[in-house]
Amino acid sequence: MALGTWLPDPEAQNQLNKAFEQLESVEGLTLNERQTAAHKLVGQSKFTKRTDRGKNSGKDKYLSYPIARSADEKTGDTLRIKCVEYIPPQDGAGFGVTVSGVFKENTATGEVSLASKTDKANLGYTDGISIDTDFTDANSRISQNTKTKYYIELPIPQEINDSNSVTWGEDRMNAIEIATLSVAQRAMQDGVGDIAGAAVQMLNEGVSVPGLTPDSQAALRAAISGKAINALGSQVSPQSVVARSTGQILNNNLELLFSGVNLRSFPFSFTFSPRNPRESDVVKNIIRSLKMSMAAKAGEFNGSAQGIFLKSPDLFQLDYLKDGKNHPFLNRFKLCALTGMSVNYTNAGTYASYNDGTPVNIRMNVTFKEINPIYHEDYLQATSGAGVGF
Repeated sequence: MALGTWLPDPEAQNQLNKAFEQLESVEGLTLNERQTAAHKLVGQSKFTKRTDRGKNSGKDKYLSYPIARSADEKTGDTLRIKCVEYIPPQDGAGFGVTVSGVFKENTATGEVSLASKTDKANLGYTDGISIDTDFTDANSRISQNTKTKYYIELPIPQEINDSNSVTWGEDRMNAIEIATLSVAQRAMQDGVGDIAGAAVQMLNEGVSVPGLTPDSQAALRAAISGKAINALGSQVSPQSVVARSTGQILNNNLELLFSGVNLRSFPFSFTFSPRNPRESDVVKNIIRSLKMSMAAKAGEFNGSAQGIFLKSPDLFQLDYLKDGKNHPFLNRFKLCALTGMSVNYTNAGTYASYNDGTPVNIRMNVTFKEINPIYHEDYLQATSGAGVGF
């Protein structure tokens, strides 16, 4: 038996549950006495203090809805939203790429010029230009330097899902294109200056493919001629030339190739029905906090920079929880941006409010999108959890 989410700090709540279970062996204690004793052992959560995140905010650092649960009720499954500050790359552009062997510097005059092949050899770049990479994705960069602003814990939505996808695309390349590519590659390796000229020379001298009949050889040369004529603005298709000549077409070697990764989106819908003024304040602060955090920052710069740049909005770390701990089955999240938010203040079908103006039923729809794709290696890390992973 556990107490449920009575403390806003998950770590403190875990300690409270453990203290409550340890007191179960003490004879003569009623349920209320065990609860009181457990609270005294753990103390108050460090997140119950009030903070100032903006003008007239006065919001708690940990916002939990609903705020009242029965004494014998477990937390159940919840969604915890942690707001963190976006941290830009330290090196400006943030690509983490160093290119060497392109320029040479005259130590006497300080002049910088393009390095010749001899210069590159003298500099030790015998294999051409050297490219050194040191990529750190945004999720890793920000997770290592997290600046937490606040937490929000809400009952788990009625509909949750995750959708992983990657992009594959059809790719075609016929024998003529492959041959031209091979010539260009060899020209680059051997330092031939005019790569295009080398390819044109190959086509002008004719092409012979072992095993083809004389008619097919002629059709192939005609296809190459059609390709060359296209450079002059004609619309002659090599495929049509071959088809007209021999009734065949060039094999395009059609293949489905991996072409990229996609980012995941997570839409959630929450319904609020405040039951008292205190719960109304919590709902108000949850909506206001999310709106503030998803908005770009225009005035957080000094001097003349204000108004020229916009600073990135805050990011969010989402976690499914079961009884205050990471969910043992559901998916994990990488850092997310809040890309969309809509609030319906008349979710009851008509406008109705309490005496203080709080709508009786509110529906909040939010859409989070991860800032980095999911890779194979992510499932090998401890952050993927013991469940289905990301």
